[in-house]
Amino acid sequence: MDGAPGWTLRRSGSDVHGENVDPLSLVMTALMAGAVAGARGMMTTLVNDAYAGLKALVRHRFKDRPAGEVALEKLADNPDAWEPSLKAELAQAGVADDPELVAAAQHVLSLFDPEGAKAGRYQVDARGAQGVQIGDHGTQSNIFNAPPTA
Repeated sequence: MDGAPGWTLRRSGSDVHGENVDPLSLVMTALMAGAVAGARGMMTTLVNDAYAGLKALVRHRFKDRPAGEVALEKLADNPDAWEPSLKAELAQAGVADDPELVAAAQHVLSLFDPEGAKAGRYQVDARGAQGVQIGDHGTQSNIFNAPPTA
Protein backbone atom coordinates (compact mmCIF):
# COMPACT_ATOMS: atom_id res chain seq x y z
CA MET A 1 0.00 0.00 0.00
CA ASP A 2 1.29 3.43 -0.78
CA GLY A 3 0.52 4.93 2.66
CA ALA A 4 2.12 2.13 4.67
CA PRO A 5 5.40 1.07 3.07
CA GLY A 6 6.22 -2.59 3.47
CA TRP A 7 2.61 -3.75 3.99
CA THR A 8 0.72 -5.65 1.33
CA LEU A 9 -2.65 -7.30 1.48
CA ARG A 10 -2.13 -11.00 2.13
CA ARG A 11 -4.19 -14.13 2.51
CA SER A 12 -2.57 -17.41 3.51
CA GLY A 13 0.85 -15.83 3.07
CA SER A 14 0.43 -15.00 -0.60
CA ASP A 15 0.00 -11.66 -2.30
CA VAL A 16 -3.62 -11.10 -3.35
CA HIS A 17 -3.30 -8.00 -5.48
CA GLY A 18 -6.12 -8.07 -7.97
CA GLU A 19 -8.09 -10.79 -6.16
CA ASN A 20 -11.14 -10.54 -3.95
CA VAL A 21 -10.26 -10.53 -0.28
CA ASP A 22 -11.99 -12.16 2.65
CA PRO A 23 -13.52 -9.60 5.06
CA LEU A 24 -11.39 -10.57 8.07
CA SER A 25 -8.14 -10.07 6.13
CA LEU A 26 -9.45 -6.77 4.81
CA VAL A 27 -10.22 -5.45 8.31
CA MET A 28 -6.94 -6.73 9.70
CA THR A 29 -4.96 -5.13 6.87
CA ALA A 30 -6.69 -1.77 7.36
CA LEU A 31 -5.94 -1.89 11.10
CA MET A 32 -2.30 -2.85 10.48
CA ALA A 33 -1.85 -0.12 7.86
CA GLY A 34 -3.35 2.51 10.13
CA ALA A 35 -1.31 1.41 13.13
CA VAL A 36 1.97 1.43 11.22
CA ALA A 37 1.29 4.70 9.40
CA GLY A 38 0.14 6.34 12.63
CA ALA A 39 3.25 5.20 14.48
CA ARG A 40 5.39 6.63 11.70
CA GLY A 41 3.45 9.91 11.63
CA MET A 42 2.43 9.34 8.02
CA MET A 43 -1.34 9.92 8.17
CA THR A 44 -3.24 12.90 6.85
CA THR A 45 -6.20 14.19 8.84
CA LEU A 46 -8.59 12.46 6.44
CA VAL A 47 -6.87 9.08 6.83
CA ASN A 48 -6.52 9.55 10.58
CA ASP A 49 -10.25 10.28 10.90
CA ALA A 50 -11.19 7.23 8.81
CA TYR A 51 -8.83 5.02 10.82
CA ALA A 52 -10.24 6.38 14.10
CA GLY A 53 -13.74 5.56 12.86
CA LEU A 54 -12.69 2.01 12.01
CA LYS A 55 -11.11 1.56 15.43
CA ALA A 56 -14.28 2.86 17.09
CA LEU A 57 -16.35 0.23 15.26
CA VAL A 58 -13.88 -2.49 16.28
CA ARG A 59 -13.95 -1.26 19.90
CA HIS A 60 -17.73 -1.54 19.84
CA ARG A 61 -17.40 -5.15 18.65
CA PHE A 62 -14.87 -5.77 21.45
CA LYS A 63 -17.28 -4.65 24.18
CA ASP A 64 -16.73 -7.07 27.07
CA ARG A 65 -13.68 -8.52 25.28
CA PRO A 66 -10.70 -7.02 27.14
CA ALA A 67 -8.15 -9.16 25.27
CA GLY A 68 -9.38 -7.68 21.98
CA GLU A 69 -9.25 -4.14 23.32
CA VAL A 70 -5.67 -4.64 24.55
CA ALA A 71 -4.55 -6.17 21.24
CA LEU A 72 -6.11 -3.28 19.30
CA GLU A 73 -4.39 -0.66 21.45
CA LYS A 74 -1.00 -2.41 21.48
CA LEU A 75 -0.95 -3.08 17.72
CA ALA A 76 0.90 0.16 16.91
CA ASP A 77 3.57 -0.59 19.53
CA ASN A 78 4.53 -3.96 18.04
CA PRO A 79 2.47 -5.03 15.01
CA ASP A 80 4.22 -8.38 14.54
CA ALA A 81 3.64 -9.40 18.15
CA TRP A 82 0.00 -8.29 18.39
CA GLU A 83 -1.28 -9.22 14.92
CA PRO A 84 -2.07 -12.90 15.71
CA SER A 85 -4.02 -12.18 18.88
CA LEU A 86 -5.86 -9.25 17.30
CA LYS A 87 -6.81 -11.34 14.26
CA ALA A 88 -8.11 -14.12 16.54
CA GLU A 89 -10.15 -11.62 18.57
CA LEU A 90 -11.54 -10.05 15.40
CA ALA A 91 -12.63 -13.48 14.16
CA GLN A 92 -14.25 -14.37 17.48
CA ALA A 93 -16.04 -11.02 17.57
CA GLY A 94 -17.52 -11.68 14.12
CA VAL A 95 -16.17 -8.58 12.37
CA ALA A 96 -16.32 -10.33 9.00
CA ASP A 97 -20.11 -10.39 9.34
CA ASP A 98 -20.39 -6.65 10.01
CA PRO A 99 -20.93 -4.84 6.68
CA GLU A 100 -20.45 -1.39 8.26
CA LEU A 101 -17.10 -2.39 9.72
CA VAL A 102 -15.96 -4.03 6.47
CA ALA A 103 -16.98 -0.89 4.53
CA ALA A 104 -14.99 1.26 6.99
CA ALA A 105 -11.93 -0.94 6.43
CA GLN A 106 -12.36 -0.63 2.65
CA HIS A 107 -12.56 3.14 3.05
CA VAL A 108 -9.34 3.27 5.09
CA LEU A 109 -7.51 1.16 2.53
CA SER A 110 -8.87 3.24 -0.35
CA LEU A 111 -7.35 6.32 1.29
CA PHE A 112 -3.98 4.62 1.65
CA ASP A 113 -4.05 3.21 -1.88
CA PRO A 114 -6.50 5.05 -4.16
CA GLU A 115 -5.21 3.35 -7.31
CA GLY A 116 -5.54 -0.09 -5.74
CA ALA A 117 -9.08 0.70 -4.64
CA LYS A 118 -10.01 1.78 -8.18
CA ALA A 119 -8.54 -1.47 -9.49
CA GLY A 120 -10.77 -3.45 -7.12
CA ARG A 121 -7.96 -4.61 -4.83
CA TYR A 122 -10.10 -4.31 -1.69
CA GLN A 123 -13.32 -5.85 -2.95
CA VAL A 124 -14.97 -8.40 -0.71
CA ASP A 125 -16.29 -11.57 -2.33
CA ALA A 126 -19.70 -12.23 -0.77
CA ARG A 127 -20.74 -15.13 -3.00
CA GLY A 128 -22.53 -17.70 -0.92
CA ALA A 129 -23.07 -15.24 1.93
CA GLN A 130 -26.52 -14.81 3.41
CA GLY A 131 -28.03 -11.71 4.97
CA VAL A 132 -25.29 -9.41 3.69
CA GLN A 133 -25.68 -5.94 2.22
CA ILE A 134 -23.01 -4.30 0.17
CA GLY A 135 -23.18 -0.62 -0.69
CA ASP A 136 -24.40 2.58 0.84
CA HIS A 137 -27.70 3.42 2.49
CA GLY A 138 -29.25 -0.03 2.24
CA THR A 139 -32.18 -1.22 4.31
CA GLN A 140 -32.66 -4.80 5.35
CA SER A 141 -35.39 -6.47 7.38
CA ASN A 142 -34.77 -9.93 8.79
CA ILE A 143 -37.52 -12.08 10.24
CA PHE A 144 -36.27 -15.14 12.08
CA ASN A 145 -38.49 -18.08 12.94
CA ALA A 146 -41.46 -16.51 11.20
CA PRO A 147 -44.39 -18.80 10.51
CA PRO A 148 -44.51 -19.90 6.88
CA THR A 149 -46.85 -18.02 4.61
CA ALA A 150 -49.11 -19.79 2.14
